Formats: sequence, structure tokens, C-alpha cells
Amino acid sequence: MHALVQWLLDTIGSMGYPGIFLLMAMESSIIPVPSELVMPPAGYLAFQGEMNMAAAILCGTLGSLVGAYANYFASHYLGRPLIIRYGRYVLIPPEKFERVEHFFLRHGEISTFIGRLLPVVRHLISIPAGLSGMNHLRFSLYTLLGAGIWCTILTGIGYVIGENQQLIMRYSHQALLWVVIFSIALISVYIWRQRRRSGIKA
Repeated sequence: MHALVQWLLDTIGSMGYPGIFLLMAMESSIIPVPSELVMPPAGYLAFQGEMNMAAAILCGTLGSLVGAYANYFASHYLGRPLIIRYGRYVLIPPEKFERVEHFFLRHGEISTFIGRLLPVVRHLISIPAGLSGMNHLRFSLYTLLGAGIWCTILTGIGYVIGENQQLIMRYSHQALLWVVIFSIALISVYIWRQRRRSGIKA
């Protein structure tokens, strides 16, 4: 693990901001490059004065958006036609796909935002967005918002802690726990508001 961290430090140090952008784009698509091993080293380099923290966060966030769009376009232009044509053979008949599509078109904003904050989900949330053809402005906005928060947290951890990988992973896990709690609370408020709005309309 120490060798991997050192490699990331060397890579980010030599490639600079484009390295952060590229690694986070890979992390946000289907290539398993954990953000917990990319942004904290950038924060550490910022602490040493070799990088600007705001610029590192910006590059990581924009890289996440590009990687998310790779999944978005792949699922929209490749996955969607396949599901429409052959979905019934793999237990995804047209009516079920329409329900999933309708759900994401109604609740895609909060799904995209929260999905960007959660591990595993952040790699996959762009797929239903692409399948449903989610509005590009909304997709970009909520992807940037969620990715920006997560990149800021991880970069801040690296800035404060330094290159101690054990402490970085420990505090990253603690930060993830608080993010999960925040996400649950946000979903609860969202559901409550949706039910209240439906009650008022009824």
C-alpha cells in the first residue's frame, strides 16, 4: 500500500493537475482507481506548497464529471437500444423499463447527487441517468455538486493528515460514515416533502 501511495504521489507530482483530472476521470468511470487514493495525496502536495488546493479540487471534480459522462453516453447510445430491443429476454420488459425511466426522470437529481457521494454507487449512477436520457444541465450540475463535496473532503483530509496512509483511510472511512448519515437524512426529507406535496395536490 505504501508503494501505491508513493506511486500516486510521484504520478500526481509529475503530471500535476492533468494527472488528478485523468485519475479521477478513471475513478468515475469503470476503471477502479479509488478516489481515496487520489485526492488525499493531492491535498498533501498542497500542504507542501507544490499544488494549489482549490485547483486540485477543481481538477478532481471536473475529472469526475468527464468519467461520469463516459458512462452516461455509453449507457444512452449503447445500453438503451439493447434494453429496448432485447430487455424482455433478461427480465426487463418494456413496461418495467418505462417505470424505471419514469422514476429516474422524476427523481434523477437527488439520485445523482447522493450517488456521487457513495462508494460503488458513484461508478454506476451515471448508467440509469444515461438510460433515461436525463437532462444534461441537471446531470452536470448534480454530478459536479456531489463530486465536488467528496473531492473537497478527501483533499482536506490529505492536507491535514499528510502522507500517513493508515490515518487517511481511517478518516476517509469516518467521513464516508458521516456522508451516509447525511444522505439518509436528505433522502428522508426528500421523501417527506414529496409525500406532503402529493397530499396537497390530492
